[in-house]
Amino acid sequence: MKKVSWFLIALLGLSAASAYVVRNRVNSAAKGAAQGQRGPQEVPVVIAEVTSEDLPVWLEGIGNVQAANTVTVRPRVGGTLESVSFTEGSMVKEGDVLAKIDPRPFESILAQAKAKKAQDEAQLANAQATLARAQSLVKENAISRQLVDQAEASAAQLDAQVKADQAAIDAAQLDLDFTTVRAPISGRTGVRRVDAGNVVTGSQTEGLVVVTEMQPISVIFTLPQRYLPDLRPHMKPGAAELRVQATDDEGTLLDEGMLKLVDNQIDNTTGTLRLKASFPNKDFTLWPGQYLNARVLVDTKKDAIVVPPEVVQPGLKGPFVYLVKDDQTVEARQVKPGMTLDNLTVIEEGLQPGDRVVRDGQSKLKPGAKITSKNPG
Repeated sequence: MKKVSWFLIALLGLSAASAYVVRNRVNSAAKGAAQGQRGPQEVPVVIAEVTSEDLPVWLEGIGNVQAANTVTVRPRVGGTLESVSFTEGSMVKEGDVLAKIDPRPFESILAQAKAKKAQDEAQLANAQATLARAQSLVKENAISRQLVDQAEASAAQLDAQVKADQAAIDAAQLDLDFTTVRAPISGRTGVRRVDAGNVVTGSQTEGLVVVTEMQPISVIFTLPQRYLPDLRPHMKPGAAELRVQATDDEGTLLDEGMLKLVDNQIDNTTGTLRLKASFPNKDFTLWPGQYLNARVLVDTKKDAIVVPPEVVQPGLKGPFVYLVKDDQTVEARQVKPGMTLDNLTVIEEGLQPGDRVVRDGQSKLKPGAKITSKNPG
């Protein structure tokens, strides 16, 4: 009796397992049929349109701001510094009074020089009168020719002395003028290095203050030597100056200026070329010693065919893009990309304005795949 019961139980279990297998196969077949009716699954991608526009060609490098002129103001004569007339960090104009040195010793020297000249002028007048009388008497043979020669020599000597006196007056006047220290250039003053009351000398190495010309201001920047052919046409005599932009690390425009110099040699240790540009710096956005990005406009590509850089993909046969066809399938189109400027890649061959290409989602695509457009995220 037990053997019959165990046999019936085994038979029922086998029947249930067979039914489960059959049901799974039916369900799988049904799913496959449903997928076959829907066709291949569409791949969501971001699409971009190929455009044509005038694209500026910029050559970019790293630059350093340098003052157009920097002058250390030193005293030209020695004496006690009576006053300092400038405020540290202020703008001054050429000729503005910066400081004054005690002028009294130099006024005394000037007065002595003037008195000496007056004395010698009086003696010269007397010598000239003596010479005139001697020349009159020699005609009458009243005196010898030797006396006339002596009178002429005396007058000439005193005339030379008067001229020397005038030179001494000019030198004394110049020293007196130097007691007023003036700004040699227009610019911004730095830290005051000597205070009023100190004794200064005309030979001291430390200046009173440094004046830095900041309007205009210069930027020295470097470019790789491979850009020399792009610059060479603009180095010819009479060529128009090139526009230069200075930007910070975030790409914010600081100022615009003009290229003034392409250096006459390449640095053979770095393979770079030095360039110099001048900027008006009206708002003082550029500061001496500041590091920044500089770029020079060398050309404008007219009607350039451009796409976002991420459209171009690397392939075994070279760069390609996924071109979207009218039936919403994609084709792998070989292209010849050019330079990338302002976040746009120039396409030299392979595309036309108005073509639609895949910008994002290429990793899930293959030629002939069906796509659906999604918003960029």
